[in-house]
Amino acid sequence: MSIVIDTNLLYLQDRLNLSAEKLELYQGKSIEDVLEAEAASGNQLAIELANELLTDVNLLIELFKLADPNNKFVILMNMDAQQLKEFLPLMEHEDMVQGLMYFTQDKLLKMLEEVPPEQLVKTVLQMFSEEEVIQLMPEEQLDKLLTSHTIDKNKMLEHMKSIPPEYIAQMLESVTGESCENKDIIDMVKQVGELNPLEYKDALTSLQPTQKQQLTLSLTKENPELYQLFDARAYTKMINTNKQKPELVKAMTVIEDEELIKMLGQLPNDLLSIVITQLDTEVFADQLMKKHPELIADLIAL
Repeated sequence: MSIVIDTNLLYLQDRLNLSAEKLELYQGKSIEDVLEAEAASGNQLAIELANELLTDVNLLIELFKLADPNNKFVILMNMDAQQLKEFLPLMEHEDMVQGLMYFTQDKLLKMLEEVPPEQLVKTVLQMFSEEEVIQLMPEEQLDKLLTSHTIDKNKMLEHMKSIPPEYIAQMLESVTGESCENKDIIDMVKQVGELNPLEYKDALTSLQPTQKQQLTLSLTKENPELYQLFDARAYTKMINTNKQKPELVKAMTVIEDEELIKMLGQLPNDLLSIVITQLDTEVFADQLMKKHPELIADLIAL
């Protein structure tokens, strides 16, 4: 392992009370060498500083300039994938979301298909209105929702009354082959409810596309959970056709941390390291002390 990091020599000079001439003698030396030499010469400050290096977060930040993302990056690049992933739960939500920009849109959509359905729907509704979602949804997906056993038949019949009577008549006639002339909407909806299961399903799928959209929208407004019945792939195709990556990433702010951590964990180490440089500096230094004292020891020795 080789870590080349920009250390704060002025801070070291101040803490050890070194003259400029003395500091010049230590140019190119490791912090460990400096502390050992000063301790050997009787500099009590050097002994105190050496004892603090593995316990004082602020000292670590100052000495190794950890507020500088470049220094964080150098340290992170000396870690393996598993070690890097340990930093992700410590990150702010917004910084994790921003890290998604390092993925291609295709990869983002593929990962989005794997999140829990309710989070996928939330993301989609950040980009599209409910009306737009239903208008853009393929007809076979509307059929899937309308014929789902999830929807109570009585609820469906109640919502069907909002459709213009001529379309209900057309639907019934296509299934039964009988004229609906002189029947009002109440009678026709009642007749739909009396169809056998196969005829009932055929009746729903025979509706005109616009009426399917109207009926679906009416149902989803009453019960938004029905949006989860649409296939994830249908949603991602919709996004891919109509939105660009920045819009998608902005919408993904509703994705929960647990899912974001899974996603970011798929980045290669160099890109994941860049994302983690946005971690709060004190939190970063504290994690180093708790989980990676061996890296701090390497920093001191170089």
